[in-house]
Amino acid sequence: MSQSLAHTMKLVVSLLVVLLGVFASFSLSAHGVDEDTKQFLILNEGVSILPFIYIGAKHMVTGYDHLLFLVGVIFFLFRSKDVLLYVSLFTLGHSITLLFGVLSDIQINAYLIDAIIGFSIVYKGFDNLGGFKRIFGFQPNTKLAVMIFGLFHGFGLATKIQEFNLPQEGLVPNILAFNVGVEIGQFLALGVVLILMSFWRRHRSYLQFSTAANTLLMSAGMMLVGFQLTGYFTG
Repeated sequence: MSQSLAHTMKLVVSLLVVLLGVFASFSLSAHGVDEDTKQFLILNEGVSILPFIYIGAKHMVTGYDHLLFLVGVIFFLFRSKDVLLYVSLFTLGHSITLLFGVLSDIQINAYLIDAIIGFSIVYKGFDNLGGFKRIFGFQPNTKLAVMIFGLFHGFGLATKIQEFNLPQEGLVPNILAFNVGVEIGQFLALGVVLILMSFWRRHRSYLQFSTAANTLLMSAGMMLVGFQLTGYFTG
């Protein structure tokens, strides 16, 4: 291994360690909802379209678990129409369960649903590595998997909102606004990710490090699963 390759690998590993440390602090603190947002959600009454759009966008931009899954989804997608298709399937999935979960008052333990979201990251990294074909001899339907995991990600979003017992007055427009904000945040965050990945893809290191990158993605997912399960059994 050349010195430059080894140096790059060291930087990637170091970055992951830092990011996982940040992820851990977020995971163990009110499921990533900051104090100002908590106070607004608790005290808010009536229709507040713009604030809920902002909260939805901010949650997705800072939602490292959702973004890690999307990174795994688009990692080997090189055509714009494929990226659009898979992201649309994910969007459809989480929009359905976000709205259905909140409006139907479906309660799911936050730690368990976040553990499943962490598992979705593990799944996508494993899928990108060709693990299913090599170990199990078959390839699951990737589009269906993205859609199904999108449903779980939506329940994760719904669970966070439900923790604040929002009043029924203005609930429907507020949740619709929150969902719009989520899509805006996803678009912005994904745009940045795609720009960075487009630069990286111009270099041979992209494919050289594809195995390492997806292995690290799986490791991040497993750590998130561990954090959430620890919270579930000790909380």
